[in-house]
Amino acid sequence: MALQPAAGARDLNPREVDSNRWLCEQLAAVYRRWGYAEVAPPHVERLETLEAGGGIRDRELVRLASDEPLGLRPEMTASIARAACTRLASRPRPLRLWSTGPVFRSSINDVGQPRLEERLQSGVELLGADASQALVADAELLRLLLACLRQLQITAEHQPTLLIGHHAVLSALLDQVPAEQRLATRQALVSFDPLALAELQLPAHQRQGLQQLLRLRGDTKAVLYQLEQLLGPSDLLEQLAGTLNSVAATAAAQGVRLQLDPSFQPHFDLYDGLVLKLVCQGPVAPLALASGGRYDALVARFGGVAGGMGFGFDVEAIRDLLGTEATAPQRPAATLVAYVEASQWSAALDQLEALHHKGEPAELLQSPCATREAAEAIAAERGCAACLWVAS
Repeated sequence: MALQPAAGARDLNPREVDSNRWLCEQLAAVYRRWGYAEVAPPHVERLETLEAGGGIRDRELVRLASDEPLGLRPEMTASIARAACTRLASRPRPLRLWSTGPVFRSSINDVGQPRLEERLQSGVELLGADASQALVADAELLRLLLACLRQLQITAEHQPTLLIGHHAVLSALLDQVPAEQRLATRQALVSFDPLALAELQLPAHQRQGLQQLLRLRGDTKAVLYQLEQLLGPSDLLEQLAGTLNSVAATAAAQGVRLQLDPSFQPHFDLYDGLVLKLVCQGPVAPLALASGGRYDALVARFGGVAGGMGFGFDVEAIRDLLGTEATAPQRPAATLVAYVEASQWSAALDQLEALHHKGEPAELLQSPCATREAAEAIAAERGCAACLWVAS
């Protein structure tokens, strides 16, 4: 009999579970205030849905043994987009939806063995805003993200940085590269790999320009100015500037640093517009707390006529950052109901339920206990608030 969980899976202790639930409740309170409704996408989906039109690599999916190609969801955006375009198609747009639950990814460990990674995710999706509303929708999602940080009390002391990129900006920059080199160039830029960039068969001036682009990140106004020098004035850059301006004051007031990075792309290649990633300085190393972006093409694959945007929080990364396993509110301690003689267990159960009817948590000591002192010692050992002694 195996005594350990599968590689990458975990057994959570009660305090970890309580902390995760409390963090999810804090986020849910914000989502509801902003008009978002909860949905529950399935854990199991067809691989065709999970692959999101090639946005998620097959090797990262956890496959299931079944008569049809099924797998466990590696994120929830694709499932929610599918539901929005089918079962929820008749609902008024835009749809504001949120969800919480585990996601599963497959990877290979250092010795070449498959590894399952299970994480708890909480996030939102805003679906159905058309192209003319994209700026407003993008700004709403960014402001919602900042509202979540206020609720969680993530402040300047955590050194939060909100990385922002744009798929279309990166594509416009890559259009200046010969078509046969674009895929390799994009991979080198997204991976921040100067060695791969140096090996590309490109004219020297183009290679130097791309090396400068690789280092182009930081203050939003300065980067936008450099992008305008590279691409010329455009509606795309004007819209991006408008989105950034709409959140700049709120982010500054919260101590959140905005960083524009034209070569940044999230781990999953789902997005075709604005992309984002929130990073904070953890106790040991930086922690990625949230990521997301705009995915209009994904919605179109499911038959939708307007786009979508969303983000997801890694709840356990937030727990590690804030130490909420120790600081989250404790569940009310129970009263231990103990009895002295074996014949009194029924009377003890009556006393137990009497406490429950008053709304007080209580648990039963299932074996007789000879003395009140012994019962109180057991109650203290179990972390109970009190001991109710049922004597003869």
